[in-house]
Amino acid sequence: MKYFFQSAAIFTALLLTLFSSCKNERTLPIYGPRETVSVKDKNGDLQVDTVYQTIPSFKFLNQDSVYITNKTFDGKIYIADFFFTSCSSICPIMHRNMKTIYEQYKDNPNISFLSHSIDYKYDKPAVLKKYAKKLGVYGDKWQFAYGSKEDIYKIAEQSYLTAVIEDPSQKEIYVHQGWLVLIDKQKRMRGAYDGTNPKAIEQLLKDIPVLLSETKND
Repeated sequence: MKYFFQSAAIFTALLLTLFSSCKNERTLPIYGPRETVSVKDKNGDLQVDTVYQTIPSFKFLNQDSVYITNKTFDGKIYIADFFFTSCSSICPIMHRNMKTIYEQYKDNPNISFLSHSIDYKYDKPAVLKKYAKKLGVYGDKWQFAYGSKEDIYKIAEQSYLTAVIEDPSQKEIYVHQGWLVLIDKQKRMRGAYDGTNPKAIEQLLKDIPVLLSETKND
């Protein structure tokens, strides 16, 4: 699928970024499609500006059967991923690593977590609630989202650049990539990290403070 290749390219770019700078202060790249537009400055002169893709409006039910939207994450950076509760391959590793990050930042009001289930048939809010409790997650710091196949799969592939498919020929039916995606306060994608790779998790832990520092005055 084109999304697997697209995401692989993102990960390669992230690795290049890791080794490209030795500066004390750095900023994270912005990923995803972009376009240039002409805008007028305060003097009325035309200037060229870059408009980056952002996570679009969404509306999903969370583990408490409460609707969450993109506004739920206003003023915060957040880490997003895609999983399903019955997954026995990469999901347990992903969420073990996500839980480590969660524990480190659970008292920081500027960062949140968002996990989208791709099992639209089984992972209803009650199931997600049970999963969250088993993981040791309480409150609204880490949201677990349930939505229709169309809405979840579309936002995964088009906005988070993460491939998700339903393949009846596979043992667990649902196939997805294990990216942990870092989103800034402007809803832009600032990093994608292999949630099963310890080195990638280390890099994510290094990048979170960078992004928090970059956006602390936003």
